Amino acid sequence: MRRTKEESERTRRQILGAARKVFARQGVTRTSLEEVARAAGVTRGAIYWHFADKTELFYAMREQVSVPMIDRIDFVLLGPDASDPLAGIERYMRELLDVMEQNRAARQTFQIMGFKCEYVDGFERELALQRDRHAEFIGKLTQAYRRAARAGRLRAGLRPEMAALDSCSFLVGMIRMWLLDTNGSLLRRQARALIAAHIANRRRGAPARKRPAARSL
Repeated sequence: MRRTKEESERTRRQILGAARKVFARQGVTRTSLEEVARAAGVTRGAIYWHFADKTELFYAMREQVSVPMIDRIDFVLLGPDASDPLAGIERYMRELLDVMEQNRAARQTFQIMGFKCEYVDGFERELALQRDRHAEFIGKLTQAYRRAARAGRLRAGLRPEMAALDSCSFLVGMIRMWLLDTNGSLLRRQARALIAAHIANRRRGAPARKRPAARSL
């Protein structure tokens, strides 16, 4: 029985890996379960044994990457290093970049979610899930920035809530540009320097940003 369970889990991982590759190559909408089965070297029946349909397969593929990253947020941002929470935020951003560079499955999953999926019908709830994940991330960033303020590390006049929203927007936009920049001509070579500058601008002693003067009509 144990061997059968192990073989079943191995087949499941094989199907998820094949789905990720096919989705990344031709998009989720244009991919059939027959194509996934051929890529995985299994029958359609084997896919239906593990997944009710393509939508369920998509969500399982996404969770395979998303859940470990969410767990990592707690470890890095809310870890024991209370002396410099800003360093924890920077470390998380750099680690996410490392994942994009070194983990092909994670990179392909982000590419699929960003560029290879139409969020309609059964996939529409993915947008709500992404919105909830962003809200959760902003909440955890806010906690980290509040800790930085209490430790005297945060730039004077910078509200933790606004700093968190800004950092989330920065990270989401940077990762999207990083994925687009396949030849390294836009952002990839400067990504770590951008992260360092982003965090440095939040440290106490950094010059406050001036608000643009109101235009007269």
